[in-house]
Amino acid sequence: MTTRTTPESSPAVHLLDLHSLVVAVRRRRRLWGTLALLGLLAGAALAVLRPPAPAATATVLVAHQADQPNDTGTLIRTDVELLHTTRIAGQALRALNSPQAPQDFMRDYRGTGLTNNLLKIDVTGASDAQAVDRAEALADAFVADHVRRMREAADAEAKALREQRDRMRDELAQVNAQIGDSSADADPSASAGIESLFARRAELNSRIADFDQRAAEARTGTPKVVAGTQIVDDPRAVRHSLPRTAATDAVIGLVLGLVLGLAVAAVGTVVADRPVLRREIAANLGASVVAEVRRPHRSAAPWRRRRARAARERLTATLARTVRGTSEPVSLLELGCARGASAIALDLARVLAADGPVVVVDALPGARRADRRRKPGDPAVVGPGDAAAVPRGTRRIGVGSLAPGTAWTGLPDLGTRTVLVVRAGHGSAAWLHTVARQLADLLVPVLGVVLIDPDPRDRTDGTLWDGQHMALRGRTERPARQNGTGRAPAERPSWAVRVPDSDQEAR
Repeated sequence: MTTRTTPESSPAVHLLDLHSLVVAVRRRRRLWGTLALLGLLAGAALAVLRPPAPAATATVLVAHQADQPNDTGTLIRTDVELLHTTRIAGQALRALNSPQAPQDFMRDYRGTGLTNNLLKIDVTGASDAQAVDRAEALADAFVADHVRRMREAADAEAKALREQRDRMRDELAQVNAQIGDSSADADPSASAGIESLFARRAELNSRIADFDQRAAEARTGTPKVVAGTQIVDDPRAVRHSLPRTAATDAVIGLVLGLVLGLAVAAVGTVVADRPVLRREIAANLGASVVAEVRRPHRSAAPWRRRRARAARERLTATLARTVRGTSEPVSLLELGCARGASAIALDLARVLAADGPVVVVDALPGARRADRRRKPGDPAVVGPGDAAAVPRGTRRIGVGSLAPGTAWTGLPDLGTRTVLVVRAGHGSAAWLHTVARQLADLLVPVLGVVLIDPDPRDRTDGTLWDGQHMALRGRTERPARQNGTGRAPAERPSWAVRVPDSDQEAR
């Protein structure tokens, strides 16, 4: 009969766990931090290696014939588009006596509408003097073109009005002739027709006067437009501050690098599907997380190192109680933390050496890692081939690997019971399922999982409450309270152990 260690499939499957995603992205802070730093350096380097080209600016006040207070900027946008035409670019180049093509010159300047009547012209050049000359030529060309267009529009409108007036005058002459002919005729029946002619003459006189007034107004408004369109800010070179430009580009690069790093970390997390939370690792391995060890950084504060040592001591004590409670050999199988597993095995062997001879069977790939951490007086470390020569009565502690390529059939030789030492976020969910299935097929019960380098903000529960046959304390410790039957109450299981990370948690 095979012991079932794989977890039951959950009826509700979440396509994306935001908590797991946030934790996984935070754990990959080295990636997005590096990309953000690279973006910062790239932005600063770009500002130094490719400084902005010399530039000049000018501001033009543009008066329009149809200016309205409620204009939404349509007229100034039209002026901006007219500035980017080959006609104005060609006029500016002719004023500069430059052989450059207008199409190429249009890429060196741009116009911006500041208000309904203010147009800003920005021009680049090979030098500050050339940029200023270009800006002046462009501003003059635009003003001249605008004035010419306004005058042509006013002349065209006045001409059309005068033509209408002349047609009215011709018609008025015809009406006057008809009135003279009717007055010479003494026929009384023609009196009604004469009255209509007089009314028509009055109407024509009124319309002729109106056309005269409108034609005069059309030409009168042109001088206002001509006088109002002028350069209000003379062309001047734009001074670039290298420190300010470098700081701006560095901040932009930092933001872009950070966004790119977060996106890469998030996508990589979703694609890789590497569990990082206690509950996910426990569910995928089918065993409870019974302890966790955080690896302190080399530059960590002294109190953090003391806390880490205290956690290692509590972990060693917990594993020692388990090993002492069984006569079968126990192994430590690592996934992503060979160095940590060998250190835990040596710590456990040192504690058990007080009870009798202990041998560490090191089956980790490569050179024996446990040998590197041995101290004078530590238990012996042998390889898998020398395990058969270990004297009977010597306690064996096996250390092996669960990385891809593992020889599964050799794991029972290391120990008939095992404790998994797993680094959070190292193995994918599919590989954790494979580990659980292979150990179940080999009839190697998993006593629990020791989690290495867990997320400090992980508040999930790594205990499988329906898997008490795999608990460490369920086999080796007596419950604190017992009922009349000598069994622990079902509603208060006490077999799961979590090694606290701080003295406050331990208390």
